[in-house]
Amino acid sequence: MTTFKIGRRVLMAAAVAALGLGAPASAAEEPVLDSIHFLIPGGAGGGWDGTARGTGEALTKAGLVGNASYENMSGGGGGKAIGYLIENSESNHGTLMVNSTPIVIRSLTGVFPHNFRDLTLVAGTIGDYAALVVGKDSPIDSMEDLLAAFDADPRATAIGGGSVPGGMDHLVAAMVMEAAGKDPLDVKYIPYDAGGKAMAALLSGEIAALSTGFSEAVDLAAAGEIKIIGVTSEERVAAAPDAMTMKEQGIGTTFVNWRGFFGAPGLPADKVAMYQAALSKMYDTPEWEDVRGRNGWVNIHNSGDAFKTFLEEQEQVIGDLMKKLGFL
Repeated sequence: MTTFKIGRRVLMAAAVAALGLGAPASAAEEPVLDSIHFLIPGGAGGGWDGTARGTGEALTKAGLVGNASYENMSGGGGGKAIGYLIENSESNHGTLMVNSTPIVIRSLTGVFPHNFRDLTLVAGTIGDYAALVVGKDSPIDSMEDLLAAFDADPRATAIGGGSVPGGMDHLVAAMVMEAAGKDPLDVKYIPYDAGGKAMAALLSGEIAALSTGFSEAVDLAAAGEIKIIGVTSEERVAAAPDAMTMKEQGIGTTFVNWRGFFGAPGLPADKVAMYQAALSKMYDTPEWEDVRGRNGWVNIHNSGDAFKTFLEEQEQVIGDLMKKLGFL
């Protein structure tokens, strides 16, 4: 069985902490921050977009932040937004950039020259499982069907994703196929710039299946536009209880993608502390629980030095895995 072990201790600690929580705290009487501007490294409809807007929704509705604004900046697999944040650091002290596992992957593969150490680490906030999905009219209804189609004609069974070749969506697809006994290097992967464009490609029939974040698939699945044929969680997720896990289908792999927030380099310590305080308090609000629950996210909270340790451990694990699969 192949298990992608990223931040297992962090996940366990988050689960234990969650079990100890009492009733949600009431909204803050005074905002921790007047405003936050969220920089999103991909287009609308992707996982980064949903995470930033969901976090902003919870923070403002709970009264922890006065107002939130959003800016989508696609390009370079996320590198354009990172470069912008670094090059304009002094004017971006009111900005938080959302990012996730790809900031580690794309630094390792040299997609962009920067890595997480070039930014101010604010906090990791959530985890999102991955999923393989197909269009509503697809003859594929399960991983068994997808594997049969792949065996019949690997090149005609393209799997798309909202990340560059060797990126996270590609890596997840390869992990799943390897765990199913297939050669991951035989997978025909087609990249798109952000999850929204990848989903559009699936719905138009350009690809046979899509490797994506579970939270990106939930609403479309509920609306009957797509079918979730496999989720990389240990157990079924309440947000889509009919979606089977990979493990249920005999594919022994699990994966959770963290998402979190970064500031510009040189962000003043008092500003960092305010961002961290707002995000920490957010977890105890019913507004956050509403956002988290409807997206099927897992709470993973680590700030500052703990976030750095988490990222360094993930960098090592992902690097080893990518070498094994031939991506490095």
